[in-house]
Amino acid sequence: MPSDGSRPTINPTAMSLADAARVLSKVGSPTVTESMLQEDVEAGAPTNADGTLNLVHYAAWLVKELASGS
Repeated sequence: MPSDGSRPTINPTAMSLADAARVLSKVGSPTVTESMLQEDVEAGAPTNADGTLNLVHYAAWLVKELASGS
């Protein structure tokens, strides 16, 4: 956390799976875990080159998966 007392910034285009799970759990009704996100990554969810998750790309992937019945 920053020493000046301000809140840490979150970059929705480059989040660790753990941070993404925390954020998604806070804004949605079901709990999202890091292992759930890891399963999605293993199933083809897109990640950045450094392994972080872009929430916009992830959401688009989820919509595509739901539309295809996967």
